[in-house]
Amino acid sequence: MSNQGLTLLEVLAAIGILSFGLLAVATMQGTSIKGNSQAMGTTEGITLAQDQIEELMGLPYNDANLADTDGDGTDANPDADGANDNGGDYGLNDTGAGADHNPPDVGRYQIYYNIAVAVPIGQVKTVRVIVVWTDRGAQKNATVDFMKSDII
Repeated sequence: MSNQGLTLLEVLAAIGILSFGLLAVATMQGTSIKGNSQAMGTTEGITLAQDQIEELMGLPYNDANLADTDGDGTDANPDADGANDNGGDYGLNDTGAGADHNPPDVGRYQIYYNIAVAVPIGQVKTVRVIVVWTDRGAQKNATVDFMKSDII
């Protein structure tokens, strides 16, 4: 007798192997979509922070938008060694109501920026822009720093 076809057992085994492979691919696709969504959020957050930096870079050194409004970044480094002598972070990490400035929100993103005067040296302001958003129930943030000097 010659073999002219597949037995039912062989067909069932092939379908089982195919199903297992397709399930693995489907799981990989779900993980890929989730990762892409998180990457898109991070990219948008960094882009908003960079846009805010670009806007601030064009302002004069003494502009009101470059002021340390709560005073926690001013004179915290009297010996000019680059370290906060009060043990803090010059108020650069403040968000919410504690931030020096809070421009309007952009969609799901909240933008804050803080100023530290004479940090790390005199005639220089350190500006930290922090963008905060929620992704899948977890708070995320993107931070960009720059230094604005008083050009004479």
